[in-house]
Amino acid sequence: MAKKDYYEVLGINKSASQDEIKKSYRKLAKKYHPDVSTETNAESKFKEVQEAYDVLSDTTKKAQYDQFGHAAFDQTSGFGQGGFSGGFGQGDFDFGDIFSAFFGGGGRTQRSSNRPRKGSDIRRRMSISFEESIFGKKEKIKVPVYDECHVCHGLGAKSKSDIKACSRCHGTGSVVEETQTLFGRTQTRRTCPTCHGTGKEILNKCPNCNGEGVEKVTKEVEIKVPQGIESGQQIRLEGFGNKGSNGGPNGDLYIVFEVRKSDTFLRQGDDILISVPITFSQAALGTEIEVPTVYGKVLLKIPAGTQSDSKFRLRGKGAPNIRSHIKGDEHVLVTVVTPSKLTSEQKRIFEQLSRVEEKPKDNNKSFWSKIKDSFK
Repeated sequence: MAKKDYYEVLGINKSASQDEIKKSYRKLAKKYHPDVSTETNAESKFKEVQEAYDVLSDTTKKAQYDQFGHAAFDQTSGFGQGGFSGGFGQGDFDFGDIFSAFFGGGGRTQRSSNRPRKGSDIRRRMSISFEESIFGKKEKIKVPVYDECHVCHGLGAKSKSDIKACSRCHGTGSVVEETQTLFGRTQTRRTCPTCHGTGKEILNKCPNCNGEGVEKVTKEVEIKVPQGIESGQQIRLEGFGNKGSNGGPNGDLYIVFEVRKSDTFLRQGDDILISVPITFSQAALGTEIEVPTVYGKVLLKIPAGTQSDSKFRLRGKGAPNIRSHIKGDEHVLVTVVTPSKLTSEQKRIFEQLSRVEEKPKDNNKSFWSKIKDSFK
C-alpha cells in the first residue's frame, strides 16, 4: 500500500514553518498516543505521524523528501544507499520519552506499560431545588460503576495458577521493534499486542468477567450537597469512580449540580432578589409588610412617600457563600400596583383625593397641574 504524503499526514501544506510542523505534530501525538487514545488504529496512526514528523522536522530530510518523495528513504531504491548512517543510534528512541517530554516530567523517563493506572472518573448531574441549594442536604444516589470482579477479585483468571508471564514481552508489557531507515537502524518501543501491556497471559479466564478483572455494578453513594451551591458547580468524591488497573487507585466521582428556578426568589451571586407589590396608600402613608425570605417571613418597614421600584436591603438574608459560609443579603424591590378594578367606595375616595390634589395651595399650582403643564 502506498504511503500517505507526509504533509497530508500532519495536516499542513508545503509552505508550513517549523513551528507549524511542530505544533501539528504535538496535537496529533496527543490524539493518537497508544497510552491514552481511544481512536481506532491509534498505534498505527501514531507511528505514521511520528514518521512524518521525523522527516519534515529535519531541514535536510525535508529537502530530500520535497525533491524525491518517499523514494529518498526507500532502502530498495537508488536513493539513500550509503550516505547518512548512525542517526539516533541503536535502541535510543522510545515513544514513551516523547510522550513524557510533551505531557510533563521532562527529560528521559522509563515508562512501563504495565504500571499501575488510575481508574477513569465518573460524572453525574444532580438536580436540586432552590431551597436545597441554600441549606444543603444529604441524599443517596445509585451510580453504575466498574468495580473489582467479586468472583476472581480482580485476577481475571479462575485461579492464580492460570496466570503466567506473557510469552512475547516476558512480563515487561512492551516490545521493541527495529526499523531500517536512511540514518541506520532505529528502535521503537510499543505496548505488547499480546497482553495489551499487562505483562501477563491468562490461561483460563474468569467466567464472570471474561478475564477483565472488573464487572459493572450499581453502588449507592451518599451525596452531601454543600450549603450555597450554584448551578454548574461540582464536588469530587475521591475513589468512587471506576476501578484502577494493575493495582492503581480508583477514579473519582464528580457530581455537577443543577439548581431549579424558584417562583419567588432570584439569586445573583450570594444575594437574593425578590419583588413585592404594595398599594398606593401603603406607599404614600408608609407601613410595615411581611416579606418572604428563604429563612422565613420578616417585617419590612416601608417609609411614607416610597416610590415604585424602590429597593430595600435585608442584611444576612441571602445565600451562604460556599467557601466562606458568610451569607449575602436579600434585596426587596417594591412595586406600587395600580388597581385595575375599583369598588364604589374606593372610587369615591380616589375622586375625593383627586379634587384635593387638584386644589392649589397658597396660589401655587398643585402637583398634578404641574405634571399636566409639562405635557403641553
